[in-house]
Amino acid sequence: MIPATAATRSWLFVPGNDPRKMAKALTCDADVVIFDLEDAVAPQDKPTARALVAEALTHPARPLRFVRVNGLGTGLAAADVAATLPHAPDGYVLPKCEGPDDIATLSEMTGGRIGILAIATETVRAVRNLMRQDWAHPALTGLTWGGEDLAADLGSLSNRATDGSYRSLFVQARDLTLLAARDAGVLAIDSVFVDFHDTAGLNAETRDGFTLGFDGKMAIHPAQIDTIHTAMTPAPADVEWARRVIAALETAQSGVAQLDGKMLDLPHLISAHRLLRLAGSGTA
Repeated sequence: MIPATAATRSWLFVPGNDPRKMAKALTCDADVVIFDLEDAVAPQDKPTARALVAEALTHPARPLRFVRVNGLGTGLAAADVAATLPHAPDGYVLPKCEGPDDIATLSEMTGGRIGILAIATETVRAVRNLMRQDWAHPALTGLTWGGEDLAADLGSLSNRATDGSYRSLFVQARDLTLLAARDAGVLAIDSVFVDFHDTAGLNAETRDGFTLGFDGKMAIHPAQIDTIHTAMTPAPADVEWARRVIAALETAQSGVAQLDGKMLDLPHLISAHRLLRLAGSGTA
């Protein structure tokens, strides 16, 4: 499981069949490295990739180390777990997850000892189940979402509009992931921004996710890490606001206070403590 004090701002995908990239990832500034045995690895290379990921897990590293297994429907996930579990990954990423039953199945494979980040929107059924089922499970570490596989399952030609923003259905999938994660009491991790040359676009999307309430963002290239960390860190003005909110409410004679002509109450206090926690300046 992820330690309570661990940062979870950036989650970097690394191909499980590339030893050089995996070694480099373990020395980068990402908070979490995900060794990918699924989409990044061709079918004929998966046995070799399992062995390479198992070997990579034997090396001490600062980032947390997760392994993305193949989807349960492929019949390959059990072999992925069997090859990597003895080397104590910090967690597993479960693609094509369609509900709590899938989380329970993977948890059984791991003996219930390893946390799971479930990708919860890669099929239409999964998106519909986000609001129809309770996704809470003792092994669930967090929920994330992905627009590429969902577009394929829908038959969509593109998940983004011409201005680069997500089309409405994919915005809904993103929002439902955040809601389901909060309901389950787990991390909510935003999806990848695939154009790693567009730093401004990455910053805007990451900052939007941070403002909305996401705890971190997926990355597909080490060059995205610094931008994600900056966008996932409260601005100095936000930290100062949070401190003033807490001070105002602590000295108030009731559960409400005023600051700069605006009323404050418990929701503002919760937000202020979250900002300070994320800034490393206080506790929730």
